[in-house]
Formats: sequence, structure tokens, C-alpha cells
Amino acid sequence: MKNKWAIVLGCSTGHGAAISKQLASEGMGIIGFHLDRGAIKKEAQELEKEIALMNGAKVKFWNENAADKEVMFKRMPEISDLVGSGQVKLLMHSIAFGSTTNFFEPTPVRQRQMDMTQHVMAHCLIYWTQALLEKKFLTNGSRIVGLTSEGSYKAMEGYGPVGVAKASLEAVVRQIGWELGKQGITANTIQAGITPTRALTKISEDWEKWVETTKERNPMKRVTTPEDVAGLVSLLMSDKADFVNCSTIFCDGGEHRSL
Repeated sequence: MKNKWAIVLGCSTGHGAAISKQLASEGMGIIGFHLDRGAIKKEAQELEKEIALMNGAKVKFWNENAADKEVMFKRMPEISDLVGSGQVKLLMHSIAFGSTTNFFEPTPVRQRQMDMTQHVMAHCLIYWTQALLEKKFLTNGSRIVGLTSEGSYKAMEGYGPVGVAKASLEAVVRQIGWELGKQGITANTIQAGITPTRALTKISEDWEKWVETTKERNPMKRVTTPEDVAGLVSLLMSDKADFVNCSTIFCDGGEHRSL
């Protein structure tokens, strides 16, 4: 994919890391944002080196809060230098950071927790899209993709703010695709099944039980992997996917169809 770039918001682990590696293996440049400390920060540094070997060093990671508009504006000149006369083929929202709590008990959720979760997991994608449009990096054939979950339409223990944000993300992506479709820019969400990532361990102490239950529930008798999702994102990069827009695409082996 000559002179095409992917901007991955949330690139260090899980789905974001797998998507970055998959697209780098196909020759796409990778611009990634993550916000990590300690061992995970080192993992991200190693991932950046791995990607550099895959795609001829067309990679740049920033360990900064991609949901912060000041960060976005600060890094835009450097993104411009990297992309040059090329195209941002993909703007990928893979940020998994929000308040995992209930609305009422044991402690009522606070407004700042709701506002932060909404902005980080949904609204910031609007501002990234605006900025890239202004730079003319999103053009005919560009894709905008967000990751959603069953929690966007199902009530779950400890998932209240994130569930609301996932529903918001779907609405944001749908609206982006509706407004930009006439320019040949498409926007879709991917609903992955239960995936044993670092983000899953933050949602519930019972995450291991969730994984085992999912294996029985899923028609294919296994959980979703980040590589499954990365494969779907790769398919969406094809010109054959130009007419897929404003949709939620399921990548869960049929899990959402089973009780």
C-alpha cells in the first residue's frame, strides 16, 4: 500500500496492536498513539521496532493521550511530515479507557467519569476526523473504523459508562459515514466478541469466567482474537469494500446470535 498510512488511536496492545501489525505487514505506514507506563510502555516500544522491520521504518508511536485535542494539534505538523503527499487510508479508534462502574451501587457514577468516558471512547473521533479532513489526508477510499461491543445495547455489570460510550461511538461513526460518504470516505464500527485482552481484565474481576462461558456460547467454540479483528480491518481496506458504510460489522463467530 504505497504511501498509505493508518492512524491507530490505542495502538499498544490488544486489537490496536494486532491491527497495526497486520497493516504494516501489508506495507502501510503506522502512526500510533497510546498512553502507557511501566511494562506496557516497554511492550509498545518493542512493537514499534517490530513494525519498523515490517514496513521499512514507516512508523511513529507517541505515548500521549490521543483524546486530548491539544495533543492532536501538537502532533498534526509531524503527522503532516510523515504522510506528506500520501493518504490516511485508515483512522482507527481502538482506545479502551473509561470508567468501569455501575450508575448507582456501590458508588454512584460521577459526571466527570461519564464525561471523560464519552469523550475518550466516542467524541474524540469527531475531532480527529475534522483535523484530518482539514489537512486533506482523508480522501476518496479512506476508512474510519471504531470498535464497539455488545455492551452498546445490553446492560452489563460494571459497564454502564462504557456501554453508553459504545452506543455513542456507533452513532458518531454512523453520522461520519453519512456526512462523508459523498466524498468516498466510509465509516463503520466492528463489534468483536469477548476477547481476552488487557482491556477485558479491567472490566471485571470475573473476566476468566467470561472467557470460559463465551467458549461454550460461541457457535465456533472459541473466543475472538485481536488477529480476527485485524483480518477484518485488512479486508475493509480493499477497494471491494468501498460501498460498506454506516454499518456495524460483527466479528465474533456468531456469538451475538447465541444466548
